[in-house]
Amino acid sequence: MYSAAMSVTIRRMAAQPRPETLSTRSLIARELQLVAIEHGRALVPLRDEIKLIDSGLDSLGLAVLVMRLTDSLGIDPMSVASPVTFGEFVQMYESLCDRQSAGGT
Repeated sequence: MYSAAMSVTIRRMAAQPRPETLSTRSLIARELQLVAIEHGRALVPLRDEIKLIDSGLDSLGLAVLVMRLTDSLGIDPMSVASPVTFGEFVQMYESLCDRQSAGGT
């Protein structure tokens, strides 16, 4: 299913620090890269102003990304907001993670 180079990249990324040791931004970027590799998509350099739909992932890839982040972080931000850019996406997760760690919902 994956080329040898893709398999090596996926294994290297999977061997990186566990999600609880990464910043929210780093976790999102890592998961986005993994989904792109698994779906055979090329990402543009991630900057805050890049629209999610222009990141290189298609709508299915973005849905997979959100589900993985929901599993990793225990929050479903899409019920709260619909971010347009990578920066808005990261800020939304950071805000919700901060609120969750402070004991809020």
